[in-house]
Amino acid sequence: MPDTDATEILRTVLDEWKAGIDAHDSNRVAAVFTDDAVFQGLHPYTVGRAGIAEYYDGQPHGMTVDYRIDEIRRPAEQVVVGYGRARFTRPDGSVVALMLGVVLTRGDRGWLIQQYQVSAPPA
Repeated sequence: MPDTDATEILRTVLDEWKAGIDAHDSNRVAAVFTDDAVFQGLHPYTVGRAGIAEYYDGQPHGMTVDYRIDEIRRPAEQVVVGYGRARFTRPDGSVVALMLGVVLTRGDRGWLIQQYQVSAPPA
């Protein structure tokens, strides 16, 4: 039986992540991450919100993202793990399709992304 709570938690956080990207609001994107989040985008990894905001601020204005969740796990009460796909559409219409893995943890500020990693889809 699917864990509907874990699904809702993950969707709520990723919907806010998506909204920040779609609005090109790097601080809004960074706000869904923990203070010490490990972030691996398509550049060298960074730790913490400042590096995450800088990464997204460097993305082109008009870029949007859609995501799909394929797998969700809840290994502990305060942890949700998600795996799926993200499709980033650039202003020129080109698409960058990536695999997406996130670990969310619940703390004083609620559910936030503790670890984020994207990678190229398998060939």
